[in-house]
Parts: sequence; structure tokens; C-alpha cells
Amino acid sequence: MKKINLLSVLVAFTVVFLSSCGGGGTTETTETKEEPKQEVKETAKSPYDAQMELGAKLYTEKCVACHQADAKGIPNAFPPLAGSDYLLADPKRGIHQTLNGSHEEMVVNGATYNAPMTPQVKTKEEALAVINYVLVHFNGYNQDQLLKMEDIADIEINPMQINQPAQ
Repeated sequence: MKKINLLSVLVAFTVVFLSSCGGGGTTETTETKEEPKQEVKETAKSPYDAQMELGAKLYTEKCVACHQADAKGIPNAFPPLAGSDYLLADPKRGIHQTLNGSHEEMVVNGATYNAPMTPQVKTKEEALAVINYVLVHFNGYNQDQLLKMEDIADIEINPMQINQPAQ
């Protein structure tokens, strides 16, 4: 008898539950008013912000492997860019090396480095973006101290091949 009562209660509960979840046989439609779409206007990036964004992208893609995410380099292998007396003495030299590569031995912060650097970018705009990014983010430069296109107009793009001896 207990099994039948338990089964009856279970069946009744299931019927009540299922009927309460249904729509009761009525369908209701409601109209929704479409709100007018507001145009989302992107604010244009300043030339400085666009350059820093490109510089960050290029640094991540091209420089991090050797110079590291913190730009401190790898001792005895790849020179630092952060606090680099070599770069800060002549940032245009960094533009030239980024565009054309380098086979020169260099002394950076008292340590000698002679690993060749292959060309990393193809345009002066890219070189300017990545070097200015390094100057701002790892060396504390402000916007007024950065290189401009007219500062590097005399640099020629003539990439060295890795197996080509230095001249």
C-alpha cells in the first residue's frame, strides 16, 4: 500500500510540476519597441598614441626575444635597451640598426656585445615607432623628447644580410 501511495504522490507531483511549467495553452505576444540606434563614434587616436601602439606591437613581435620584456637584455648575449648608454647617446643609431641591422661590436653600459642584429622593420615609420616606444616606456622620455620623421630623414634603408661582412 505504501508503494501505491508513494507512486500516486510522485505521479501527481509530476503532473502538477509539468503543467505549471507550461504556458497554460495561451500564447502572449508583446511588442518591443526598437530603440533608435546611437552611433558609437570612435575617438581618433592621436599620432602619439598610434605611434606608441605600433611601437608596443613591434617591440613584442620583434624585440622581446633578445632584449626581453623588461628591455634589460641578456647579459653577455643581447644588450639592454632600458638605461642603455649606447642607445641614449644617439637614438638615431637605434633607428639605423632597427632598419638595417648591425654587425658592429658595441659597448653598452660597460659590457661588450658583438652578436649580429638582423634588420627588424621595413619602414622608417616602424623604426621610429619602436625606438620611440623604447625611449618612452623603458627610458622615461616624454613626448617632447622623441625623434620625429624629419630627424631621421637622412637615414637610408639598406638592410645588411646576416652573412654579409660589416663594411
